[in-house]
Amino acid sequence: MVARNEEFTVHVTKNEVVAALLPMQEHWLPMSNLDLLLPPLDVCVFFCYKKNHLLSTSTSIIGSLKHSLAQALVSYYALAGEVVTNLMGEPELLCNNRGVDFVEAHADVELEYLNLYNPDDTIEGKLVPTKKQGVLVVQATTLKCGGLVVACSFDHRIADAYSTNMFLVSWANISAQPTKPTTLPRPSFRRSILCPRRPPSIHPSLNNMYVLISDLPPPPQQQPQTMTEPLISRIYHVKVEQLNLMQTLASSNNVKRSKVEAFSALLWKMVAEAASETGFDGGEKRVVVKMGVVVDGRKRLSNGDKDKEAMMTSYFGNVLSIPYGGKSTTELVNKPLSWVADQVHEFLEEAVTEEHFLGLIDWVEAHRPVPGLAKIYCGSSTEEEKEEEEEGASFVVSSGQRFPVSKVDFGWGKPVFGSYHFPWGGNAGYVMPMPSPDGNGDWIVYMHLLKPHLDFIESQASHIFRPFSWDCLTKSNNSPNHSDSVCDLTQLLSTVYFKTYSSLTRIQRIEWNNRYLDVAGMKRSKAYLINGVVIFIAWLVEQMHTFGQILVIVVPVVLSIMNLVWFSKIIKGLRKTLAKRQ
Repeated sequence: MVARNEEFTVHVTKNEVVAALLPMQEHWLPMSNLDLLLPPLDVCVFFCYKKNHLLSTSTSIIGSLKHSLAQALVSYYALAGEVVTNLMGEPELLCNNRGVDFVEAHADVELEYLNLYNPDDTIEGKLVPTKKQGVLVVQATTLKCGGLVVACSFDHRIADAYSTNMFLVSWANISAQPTKPTTLPRPSFRRSILCPRRPPSIHPSLNNMYVLISDLPPPPQQQPQTMTEPLISRIYHVKVEQLNLMQTLASSNNVKRSKVEAFSALLWKMVAEAASETGFDGGEKRVVVKMGVVVDGRKRLSNGDKDKEAMMTSYFGNVLSIPYGGKSTTELVNKPLSWVADQVHEFLEEAVTEEHFLGLIDWVEAHRPVPGLAKIYCGSSTEEEKEEEEEGASFVVSSGQRFPVSKVDFGWGKPVFGSYHFPWGGNAGYVMPMPSPDGNGDWIVYMHLLKPHLDFIESQASHIFRPFSWDCLTKSNNSPNHSDSVCDLTQLLSTVYFKTYSSLTRIQRIEWNNRYLDVAGMKRSKAYLINGVVIFIAWLVEQMHTFGQILVIVVPVVLSIMNLVWFSKIIKGLRKTLAKRQ
């Protein structure tokens, strides 16, 4: 099913502020040094849900969302606060239980007609909320078909993707099991575990990755040619077979590269080729394309220590670094994929150690209160380099393989789709590969790149980067269609029988039905075997496809007819026996 690119409107029906369920003492929570590296940016994430015909109205569903959100904010109280500026001019978090803005809306479009391939038209400004104040804002949008889109926008200075995922899973867990205490770990806001060292130890490589905002040159009066084109967002589907092939081609000399390294290398190579094919010319200078990869430091700072690992696993905040590499378009285009993957691995090696993150914390401390920024986001060439090279495109790859799309179940089923959305407004692109909701190894890839580069990628690698449509997902997890209504009606009609029947295991079901044949004296007949096979097939199909629900009704009817035939034969046999005796 291909989504139609149709226009639709979203009507906001209610605005509300949801505060933590329990009162809390107002206090200040300082930013960690790693938080201070993030500019004031908002990141969005959204989830799409099919209509569940067995649940009550959308009003009660949204009410459940708000109530469970209030419960979740008791532990995640930082999200109910607001960011203010302290006397040093640095941002700080005031934990005052201001609350979370909660927007209720309705969109006159069906889920199956949402064109998620083009989120700039369907998601941006419509289904994801714009944060005006506070740390977090939530929007719940009901659709014409009865589906639901739950979206959040959060301040990146307070939480990275890992922390946001923690919150989303906890919120969903509370909503799905409101009467049970959550078994998930509580978030930790202990900034002391990211304190700088005394004395500090700063590796020179950090000066190549990060820059003070005060040292940034003024913006050029004439924008480079690469910046005259707009950056747009697209969502693609990449099959696991392509990822495996990509990984094989990126590995060489018996050294296996990870899928993220292979994917990043291919994208780096294609963006470089797009930059050269789309007519950008640096004249006598070589054109350099830069790519950064986000590294999560939680495991690196644990360094094998179980106590540290437990603390870092529950830590809520930013623990990120963005190493990057820059190569000429000539090298990236002409060299094989394995060579490009080696370059990715090489610049990543500098940032996957405990010492790198400890040094980064020290680097920020040494320059406070002047804020720093990752060079990949703001152009990274020195004055000497600018004389020899021209800034080409730059982008960042952030692996979202831990994106818990299948765990964000608020009690009415898993989302049929979920994705981050980050059109951050800068000159650098942003790419996030995430697992498909099917859980089959496929990827959903969000890309925010220059339009000519995306057009080039689609024209040259359409077999790899398939524009997302609902057909990309398996039928069991696809967008709702008209046959769902038939299945739901069938399920409702068979409720009484199904509750008794489904409470038994497969073997018990076969024995339960075969017991009737045994009583009838037909245990050794073919009917006994057929009965068991029919029950097993019904169970098997039920697991694979929703059409199996229909068999829950059909099978008993068939068995009843078979039993009537068998009993009629038994009665005829008894009559013949009695007639002979007479």
